[in-house]
Amino acid sequence: MIVHEVRTYRSAEPLAREDQLGWKIAEVAADRTPVENIVSEMIGNRIIDNAAVAAASVSRRPVANARAQAGAHPYRPGATVFGLGLDQTVSPEWAAWANGVAVRELDFHDTFLAADYAHPADNIPAVLAVAQHIGKNGAALIRGLAAAYEIQVGLVRGISLHEHKIDHIAHLGPSASAGIGALLNLPVEIIYQAVQQALHVTTTTRQSRKGEISSWKAYAPAFAGKMAVEAVDRAMRGEGAPSPAWEGEDGVIAWLLSGPDHVYRVPLPAKGEPKRGILDTYTKEHSAEYQSQAVIDLARRLGPRIRGAGGFDRVRDIVLHTSHHTHHVIGTGANDPQKMDSGASRETLDHSVMYILAVALEDGAWHHERSYAPQRARRPETIALWRKISTLEDPEWTRRYHSSDPAEKAFGGRITVTFLDGSVIQDEIAVADAHPLGRRPFGREQYIAKFRDLSDGVVGREEQDRFLGLVARLPELTAAQVRELSFAVCPAHLVHRHEHGLFDFGSMALA
Repeated sequence: MIVHEVRTYRSAEPLAREDQLGWKIAEVAADRTPVENIVSEMIGNRIIDNAAVAAASVSRRPVANARAQAGAHPYRPGATVFGLGLDQTVSPEWAAWANGVAVRELDFHDTFLAADYAHPADNIPAVLAVAQHIGKNGAALIRGLAAAYEIQVGLVRGISLHEHKIDHIAHLGPSASAGIGALLNLPVEIIYQAVQQALHVTTTTRQSRKGEISSWKAYAPAFAGKMAVEAVDRAMRGEGAPSPAWEGEDGVIAWLLSGPDHVYRVPLPAKGEPKRGILDTYTKEHSAEYQSQAVIDLARRLGPRIRGAGGFDRVRDIVLHTSHHTHHVIGTGANDPQKMDSGASRETLDHSVMYILAVALEDGAWHHERSYAPQRARRPETIALWRKISTLEDPEWTRRYHSSDPAEKAFGGRITVTFLDGSVIQDEIAVADAHPLGRRPFGREQYIAKFRDLSDGVVGREEQDRFLGLVARLPELTAAQVRELSFAVCPAHLVHRHEHGLFDFGSMALA
């Protein structure tokens, strides 16, 4: 692994293309070092994981609307859309859009947290859509996804976006472009231009995850994937991009991140080094923001203890001692009154660890629909408990959150429950049960179980089996079989109609 120093350069200061981050990313993507079996297996896991979440969200309004937008752009050969028949294909950038919303809507797929945050499986819809459209086989798809994960993990390790209120899709646009470049075996020059173009058009603010959070939270990664497809197409036609996108005098580092005096350090594999970044990422057992995964697991243990000590009515207050990120993004340190509002949107409640902790303590479980239902959020006893909960940054949990040592890196915290009589219950958790170092790490068996559970009643058993059978043979799939890496659902799940948009007038919408 090579750690590349990245800083701002004045326009008059020489910076060879070969020394630019965009070029180094392109070189990694273009390197055809064989993908290890363990990486191929994990890529299959994440394809299953995405499909599971897409099945559970297929009838939700944002997903239905994204699917309708995509359906207005039929194309041959094109790419498939989750829920529609395999014979209904759309232009690849629109498939990336629709499927990107479907896998992100429930905040329920994989994650990587370091200097910044990411959901690396957001790369899959764009890379898979291009693979289906161009006619690439399973081995090529694996190569593209291994590269996309590697680039995103490297950027997330080295460059903090959230510190400057930039949304994390600014790492996703470049990584998806690099992954598409690797899939297609494009020259370094073309990948270089596409990566920089994608960065330029996907650098947006974090307001999408602040205050009253809307459905754009699910659309934002899909937008980055769509832009990545278009950036690669443009670069393949010989067009250039703003350069150097990161290091330029008026570039991202100089004006949007830490400024011209700051040096970032981005780790990327050396030429010939296997791409193993995906192995450092982890998925979710619960449909909630990642920092709440461990909190939910801890709440399942604490709830019975609180009841045994007299019940929730006897609780004076509950404090979650945790990392800077958890406190300031999904905790009371965010200073968002919406996070304590029982009428808040699902997206907002998903980013309120106070709400999540209250419900998980009471229910001893978490469900992607029932736990967010309006009637659930408005229970008087839940609201009373919710308002007793606060978060507090603990320097040790912040240090562990940023640790580069996997054995001590932590995403949890310590919960202190104080009762009216002054008695106290405390417990802590470092990582979620499903984390690779947790009590019940996810393997292929757990990914399949998640898919079966979330697609039950939505995707027929025979269709489930067909899809899982393809993923089991991912490295050997032909191009025709890669085009079948999707699932169809009963049309009754697709009839949810909403307000018409521009594309509905005179279009050939498929949903």
